[in-house]
Amino acid sequence: MSATLIDGKANAAALRDRLTGVVRALQAAHGRAPALAVVLVGDDPASQVYVRNKARQTQEIGMRSIEHRLDEKTSQEDLRKLVQSLNADPAVDGILVQLPLPAHLDEAAIIEQIDPAKDVDGLTEASAGRLVLGKPGLRPCTPTGCVILARDVLGDLGGKSCVIVGRSILVGKPAAFLFLEQNCTVTIAHSRTHDLPALCRDADILIAAVGRAQMIKGDWIKPGATVIDVGINRVDAPERGAGKTRLVGDVDFDTASQTAGAITPVPGGVGPMTIACLLRNTVLAACARMDWPLPAEI
Repeated sequence: MSATLIDGKANAAALRDRLTGVVRALQAAHGRAPALAVVLVGDDPASQVYVRNKARQTQEIGMRSIEHRLDEKTSQEDLRKLVQSLNADPAVDGILVQLPLPAHLDEAAIIEQIDPAKDVDGLTEASAGRLVLGKPGLRPCTPTGCVILARDVLGDLGGKSCVIVGRSILVGKPAAFLFLEQNCTVTIAHSRTHDLPALCRDADILIAAVGRAQMIKGDWIKPGATVIDVGINRVDAPERGAGKTRLVGDVDFDTASQTAGAITPVPGGVGPMTIACLLRNTVLAACARMDWPLPAEI
């Protein structure tokens, strides 16, 4: 391996350390710590693990964690009323409705119920509009994490060519605007892009967010490029034993790491940054609601 490994765990830990100081200052000045409310509907195992990790890390930096665990059969109206009550609660700074929701619930309608000032996932139409218009607001967590990791490697991103493979509303599209804010030249690629490998080879920064295991090969990578792999795919791992699996990204790590200058692993790359950026958004939301100057260090 010739590429430098981009340590998402270390970057996330450093961000949490900076957030801890801000949380303490808010607690001292206002008599309360920022609070994140997470709503989980049903018993999806992956969602339960994710919510548990969020709660633990929220508490570790001194914030309050509020969990609402609802039955799988919770109605649209009951969920809407809960979100509205959290909107109205002055002690709640951030609201996150864990996705995916059970199939009978309208995810988009529920997300739109969240007060944009408390939308720490950055998913409401108001949050998306503020991103597109370049106005201050809460940004989606995973794309924000990608920018932080890229800046950690490269410093100033101005003038860099950034290719984003994937156009989802969760990662691809918001990532494009966030890297534009860093003065990158941004291209979004997708399933109908002609000669995708050639396009990727032009990227100083390559963001892989397509959801296809190990699709991006080493010979797609520009020598020395920074590769940030958002993908999380579970594949069979017979070498580990019958029925065993392992997690891989959208990039073929073994071949890409021979060409890239720096690359994120899967797991341990973007994933830890997503939760850290969720905590960051909660702190930013609390600062805005408490009329506290936004801290430059985060």
